[in-house]
Amino acid sequence: MNRGANSREPMTQMLSRKTKTASQELRVHCLGRMEFARALELQEEIVAKKRNDRLFEDQLLLLEHEPVYTIGRTPDRSSLSATGRIRRGELGIAHLPHPLFSINRGGQATYHGPGQLMGYPIIDLRRCGQDLHKYLRWLEQLLIDLLAKYDIAAQRRESLTGVWVENRKIASIGVGVRHWITMHGFALNVCGDLSSFDHIVPCGINNVAITSMEKETKKSFTVAEVAPTLEKLALDSIVSLRVAPETQLINA
Repeated sequence: MNRGANSREPMTQMLSRKTKTASQELRVHCLGRMEFARALELQEEIVAKKRNDRLFEDQLLLLEHEPVYTIGRTPDRSSLSATGRIRRGELGIAHLPHPLFSINRGGQATYHGPGQLMGYPIIDLRRCGQDLHKYLRWLEQLLIDLLAKYDIAAQRRESLTGVWVENRKIASIGVGVRHWITMHGFALNVCGDLSSFDHIVPCGINNVAITSMEKETKKSFTVAEVAPTLEKLALDSIVSLRVAPETQLINA
């Protein structure tokens, strides 16, 4: 993905000048390489816009980040240690080689960086039956279907949100919801160096093996090459997430 999405211009201006694809249900934006803080700000702006204007379309941001760690809403920060031994309440970031952001999603620590396809769907779940479980399964299936396009047999694992190739984790999912509007989303390991995961307990799962599309296939991929396939699948499948208009809880 291209660089150049680090400007401080308002969200509406930035998105209006980006190449974008839309269906009746979803508008997709490929934003290139973006600092995590700016992407977080952008999500916040879109969520606020959707709260104030219920006709504002659902959005999907596809991008790549500079190296960063994130952790969700949890008092247990032990996953920030490679050994999982940080005591509850300790910050435990001195050993991390990249910045850390505590954010309003579920889950433990993970890493984002070059070679990962980040997807941030900002979707009004009142149009989806207010069913968070269904939304998480939709995200997983979207990634499973994407990987199948590249001959990678991926699946879910019981009680572990995310996408796996056998016992190796290839994609992480962590979402936040405000007033039934989603933010954050998924991180798919496409290519590149995975060693930054070695400094944490990824997603709080001890001894988990992290893999990527490149690693599984021994083929060369880029995020820019994979993103259009994800975009098409999202546009085609978003309708399956919706409920009938007469059952939508728009005023909830």
